[in-house]
Amino acid sequence: MNNFHTGFRVYFLFMAKKEGFKGERSIIVPASIIQNLKTDFFGKDLHITHIGYYPQASLHFRERKKEEVNQFILIYCIEGEGWFELDGKREQVIPHQFFILPKGKEHKYGSSRSKPWTIYWMHFDGEKAAFFADGFDHPTDISPNSNSRIQERLQLFEEIFNTLSKSLSMNNIYYSITSLFHFLGSMKFLGEYRDSIELSSKKNDVIDDVIHFMHENIEQKLTLADIAGQAGLSTSHLSLLFHKKTSYSPLQYLNHLRIQKACQFLDFTDMKINQISPKVGFEDALYFTRIFTKNMGISPSEYRIQKKG
Repeated sequence: MNNFHTGFRVYFLFMAKKEGFKGERSIIVPASIIQNLKTDFFGKDLHITHIGYYPQASLHFRERKKEEVNQFILIYCIEGEGWFELDGKREQVIPHQFFILPKGKEHKYGSSRSKPWTIYWMHFDGEKAAFFADGFDHPTDISPNSNSRIQERLQLFEEIFNTLSKSLSMNNIYYSITSLFHFLGSMKFLGEYRDSIELSSKKNDVIDDVIHFMHENIEQKLTLADIAGQAGLSTSHLSLLFHKKTSYSPLQYLNHLRIQKACQFLDFTDMKINQISPKVGFEDALYFTRIFTKNMGISPSEYRIQKKG
C-alpha cells in the first residue's frame, strides 16, 4: 500500500467562495490528495479535483492558458445561456446542454449577461478521463423527454458533492469515484442510460407527461404557458384536464413538487436555505420561505429541526 492507504484518515475540504453567486456551492480537493490519487490503484483511473454549482451566475467568466489546464472541465447548463471558446471557435450554450473542455488546451467561457446561466460543473482527471470527454468539446443536447432521467442524473451529482463535502475518507473517495463513473456514463451513453429504465407498455396520457416534465424541470422558473406549450395544449385546456385528474391547477401541483424536493434537501443535506431555493425553482430565498411556510405550516428552518421517522 502507498501513503494514501496507510496514512489516510480524514481530510477537510477547502470550500471555494470566490464568485459570490447567490446560492453557489463549490469544493476544491487539496492538491496533496490529488497527487496521491494519481498513483492510487482506483483513483488513478478517474477522480474529481473541483466540483460546484452556480445558480444565475451573472458575470461568470474564466480564461486559462494551455499550461493552466491540468484537468478536463465539464459544464452542464440547465438554465440561462453562456458560451465558450476553444481552438479559436466560439460556441453558444443554451439550457439542457453540456460540454467538456479538453485537458491541455487554452480556453475561455462565460455566462450570458442578459440570461445568466445556472450550471453544474466539475474538473476531473485520470487515465480514463479522456474516454469520457471524447467527442464533447462542443455543446451537446441532453433535453428532457419522456424517459430523460435528468433528475436522477442531478441526484448523482448531489451524491458526489455531498460525499466529498463531509470528508475525504477512503470510503468517501471511492464512493465519489464510483458515482462519477455513473454520472459521466449517463452522458457518454445517453441513449443507453435513458433506455435502461423499463418503460410501461401503457402509453402515458398527456397529464402524466406534463407531471414528468415538471419533475425534470424542477429548477426552472416555469410559467403556465411553458407547461401548456410543452403539452401542445392551450393554458385553459391544460388547466381543465389537469384539475380533473389531480384536483389541483398545474402551478399548484408544481409548487407541491418543489416543496417536496425542498424537504428532501432539508432532510438529507446541510445546504443553506439560500442554496436550496434555486435548486427548487425559487430565485428569491425569502419568497421560497413564504411559499414553504404556507404549504407546510412551518418555516424551512423549523422543518429542518423537527424529529422525523
